[in-house]
Amino acid sequence: MAVRDIFDAVLDYEEDDVAELVQAEIDAGTDVHSILQDGLVAPLDDIGERFSAGTLFVPEMLMAAEAVQAGLDILRPLLTETGVKPIGTVVLGTVKGDLHDIGKNLVGLLLEGAGFRVIDLGTDVGAEQFIASAQENDADIIALSGLLTTSMPEMANAVATLQDANKTRNLNVKVMVGGPPVHHEFAMKIGADAYGMDAPAAVERARSFFTG
Repeated sequence: MAVRDIFDAVLDYEEDDVAELVQAEIDAGTDVHSILQDGLVAPLDDIGERFSAGTLFVPEMLMAAEAVQAGLDILRPLLTETGVKPIGTVVLGTVKGDLHDIGKNLVGLLLEGAGFRVIDLGTDVGAEQFIASAQENDADIIALSGLLTTSMPEMANAVATLQDANKTRNLNVKVMVGGPPVHHEFAMKIGADAYGMDAPAAVERARSFFTG
């Protein structure tokens, strides 16, 4: 038995096995950081590559993310005890007027699996809610999701409000956007700091803020 077994169980979407294997490694005294990085984070990178290559699709990616979540649920208290700090804090939500959450949920799972602290505000979230949560949680990133074409004007309004708050209210966050109707040109036009084409890309963009 080894951390590699956790890696393989994630790739096989075996949620229960991941939980059991993580607990077994903890009981065996394996380094908590190794379990996190080599057992849970590493396979998500593999999943992201397969998704980008078109050999794996959203349902499988969601199952893998849920498998990782099962391991994180067990590991999280120990990570806190050992002082393993998250990469950063992300406030996440679907913009006001849009009640869709599958894509947002997937991004949240992958971000948490990658080592971020995620504050998920749900759907139909207004700009002021994002600002209040970011200030309360000392967030580094606000990530806006939208599924409907009709939600794009609200996303633009939200980005403008958030960037104004960065200048006038000491918010100090990066603003990311994503969702099926969103594209890079639109994201840049409305003043977002980053655009995530899909969930793995969103994680990579979030990481990039901390790695340069």
